[in-house]
Amino acid sequence: MLWLVELPCGREPWAVTCSLCQDHPLRCDSRILFASSVLNLAELAALRPDLGKLKKVLYFHENQLAYPVQKCQERDFQYGYNQILSCLVADVVVFNSAFNMESFLKSIGKFMKLIPDHRPKDLEKIIRPKCQVLYFPVRFPDVSRFMPEHKLARLEKVIGVKRNGDAYQSEGLPGQQESRAVMKTSDAHPESGLCEPQPGLCTTQHEGLLSPAAAPVQAEAPESTNSCQGEDKQRLTFNLSNILSGLDYQQRPLHIAWPHRWEHDKDPETFFKVLMKLKEQDLPFHVSVLGETFSEIPDIFSEAREVLGSSVLHWGYLPSKDDYFRALCTADVVVSTAKHEFFGVAMIEAVHCGCYPLCPKALVYPEIFPAEYLYSTPEQLFKRLQNFCKRPDIVRRHLYKGETAGFSWAALGSKFRSLLAAEPREDL
Repeated sequence: MLWLVELPCGREPWAVTCSLCQDHPLRCDSRILFASSVLNLAELAALRPDLGKLKKVLYFHENQLAYPVQKCQERDFQYGYNQILSCLVADVVVFNSAFNMESFLKSIGKFMKLIPDHRPKDLEKIIRPKCQVLYFPVRFPDVSRFMPEHKLARLEKVIGVKRNGDAYQSEGLPGQQESRAVMKTSDAHPESGLCEPQPGLCTTQHEGLLSPAAAPVQAEAPESTNSCQGEDKQRLTFNLSNILSGLDYQQRPLHIAWPHRWEHDKDPETFFKVLMKLKEQDLPFHVSVLGETFSEIPDIFSEAREVLGSSVLHWGYLPSKDDYFRALCTADVVVSTAKHEFFGVAMIEAVHCGCYPLCPKALVYPEIFPAEYLYSTPEQLFKRLQNFCKRPDIVRRHLYKGETAGFSWAALGSKFRSLLAAEPREDL
């Protein structure tokens, strides 16, 4: 039995602790406490000694020690300190990538120097033996019905997608067959497979991060706060088939996708400056800017929307999963300019949809993608896209040289089950 505790998006982490302290008595069959790193596990264990006796698994989908801030003084010391204390209390500490784990552990010493005196010593040595990497399990949907002919032809070469009349049956799309069997009784979001959707979790467009609570949960997509969408819904309706009808795919301009949160840590400024430079050179391309918006949208979005003009195919969050995956399937290239990424479900999903990835040679990306898909500077990104705009056939013929199956729920589900297995304890 999985016991979930979660709160609406935007609530402070302490609210989860308060809720657990008052509203959720311990079940007699409870054996494991699986908590997101957003939760102050040390505080909870002190306030609820009965929960403190359980096997405590702490899962990091991000870490506050490596989170980029716009100004140094904006970093909240308490959030990072809470995560360090939580690691000391946890029995097992799990990270969604090696980059996440190492960036956290290696930052502890420098971070603790912010304390003026009486600094704890050897914290990294104490915490590291508890740590392991377990990638976030992505449940890949069957997207073959959204794919244009040239992508299906590529799939035939790579994994044997067979055509049967008008229907395409996948024999090897990463994670599809086995994950459907594993989760056949669940209504889960297609990218996770952990549990059924629940309200109250902030994510990027279908990014599937763990909830700031004491168990892994998925969320239904909240309403977008983008005022532009509310004012002009009809104009922003996703309808690529009408926009591109009558054009052979090989004749269409390069289609670039950017499926990320509209926030500063995803560095939209770099992305749009590169696109504006392409526009200045009259290079043909289309762009779909996806991802969720929140209360504060960087100014560059309104500027870019005006400058890019007719190059924009879609602008804004797509609440429909089918529309989202359809947009990715019709795109040629997916770009990340992130300053902050510990895993990146959106990029992996886009590759699953047949996109050519271009990512910074930094953060988690070298761990996930082969070197040829990485760039070191904005100028390198511009040159790659410039070349692709002139020769979109390059990416349309390209066979991805990496692997996504290892990130699927089918591949990782058994490891999560092992992680959450515990022998009954006599002291419970």
